Amino acid sequence: MPGLVILLALGLAVFAAWVIGATAWSLTHPQRRTYAWAVSRNRPGDPGELNPSRPFESWTFRGVRHELPAWELVGDDPNGPTIVITHGWNESRVLMLPMAAALVEIASRVIIWDLPGHGEAPGISRLGADEHQDLLALIDRLGTDVILYGRSLGAGVSIRATVTPVLAADRVVGVLAEAPYNVPPTPARNVMRLMGMPCTWNIRPTFLILGLLLAKRPSWGWFDRREEARGLSVPLTVIHPELDAICPVEDGRSIAQAGGGRFVRIDGAGHNGLWTDDAFAPRMRDAAFDAVRAMKTKTDAAIPSAPTTHPRPKMST
Repeated sequence: MPGLVILLALGLAVFAAWVIGATAWSLTHPQRRTYAWAVSRNRPGDPGELNPSRPFESWTFRGVRHELPAWELVGDDPNGPTIVITHGWNESRVLMLPMAAALVEIASRVIIWDLPGHGEAPGISRLGADEHQDLLALIDRLGTDVILYGRSLGAGVSIRATVTPVLAADRVVGVLAEAPYNVPPTPARNVMRLMGMPCTWNIRPTFLILGLLLAKRPSWGWFDRREEARGLSVPLTVIHPELDAICPVEDGRSIAQAGGGRFVRIDGAGHNGLWTDDAFAPRMRDAAFDAVRAMKTKTDAAIPSAPTTHPRPKMST
């Protein structure tokens, strides 16, 4: 009997280790939303395939660990701001094309890029541990004042980049956060639940391990974007869908309050499809345009930055 108990205990331990490992792998290796993925679903694969087609440049920049791909779309307003879009977990710059197609109307240029481990970017998803450093490297490359638009994971990355005490962060004149969350276990648990995977006992040990590996801290929460938002000294607008099953709407509200910003709720909407669903896209556009126009005042008043010395690639169409 004692031998059977030991055998069962070992079996449970092996099973638990497998589940935790599978959870960590799923979170750090999201599906790649690439050009091929978009074309196979009859979606635009790059800005040139939008309707109408948008002129753009394709280039890479050096992040913390990897060369990361970016698209630079030409905006309709030469006097408008530069807007940098950062996508969410399990997304890519391809999925941000509908949003970018709207924002180019009030921008001089719009930049969309792939986070590590997403789209065509190398590496793994680091779940918000330090991607803000990649964003800061991108801002430094651009060499001008910017407005940051982040979605979900990208919203938190944008907030953290703005409150980081480095020169590049001083170029941020405003932040738009779409469907943000406070702590990473919250969306992770909800994503696992929606995927039909274990999402209760395995989340805490998974984040304890990933915290040590990615965030270099023995904490299962790593960070709280609400607390980081308290350090913002630029305008903040949080746009959050009412029925978000991944990032709770109350998280967005608390981040807006902590950052002294404006909170816009999109009634009836879920986490995805905000810029492609005709029922929500006009409201998203209005909320984003209002926020950008308010932030642009500071952009106009800023002293022009020195132009970047990086070589520019040939324009694509």
